Amino acid sequence: MSARKPPEIVRYRTSTRINHWIVAISFVLLALSGLALFHPSLFWLGNLFGGGTWTRILHPFIGVFMAVAFALLAFAVGGANRMERRDWQWLRGWRDVVGNHEQDLPEVGRYNAGQKLLYFLIVLCLLALLLSGIVIWRAYFSLLFPIGLVRLAAVVHAVAATVLICAIVVHVYAAIWVKGSVRAMTRGTVSPGWAWKHHHAWFRDVLRGGGRE
Repeated sequence: MSARKPPEIVRYRTSTRINHWIVAISFVLLALSGLALFHPSLFWLGNLFGGGTWTRILHPFIGVFMAVAFALLAFAVGGANRMERRDWQWLRGWRDVVGNHEQDLPEVGRYNAGQKLLYFLIVLCLLALLLSGIVIWRAYFSLLFPIGLVRLAAVVHAVAATVLICAIVVHVYAAIWVKGSVRAMTRGTVSPGWAWKHHHAWFRDVLRGGGRE
């Protein structure tokens, strides 16, 4: 007689997962349309949006949509992303993280220190993109600002976009690298073994009836 499989643990509610994937899809659309506008050699990407004119029209509106969606997501998970003393200790043991020796590190709550830093980096990048994007949004706002500020905003926009794209690449790689993470954001659940190994403190909170989203 086979042993009964332990029940899965809910990590993300349906609303959070839907919000996450809305942000993710919006980011892909923004990255492609932004790259099309960034350099002539990539202008062909604008064909995905109906040509250069439509790319210029849609890009800022998608950006505002993504900013609102991410704000809702950030509000939902923001409390669990506050840095704690054990997070700084976890960061100092980054070699154990890379070497998959997590037993030598402080207990991790709902999110580890790397995830928390990534969260704050994304918040800062999106804030910079939103503010600079408003300044350079032609036909609506750019004429309200001096040309020097518009040029500076264009540089800030490009730099923040580059940093954000790199951050999301790291985020995706880490999700694939840690087996079971992608499933958490698709099905919403993780196994008790996954929670014990990667988020020990959060797992104990869940067993005590806390740690819920």
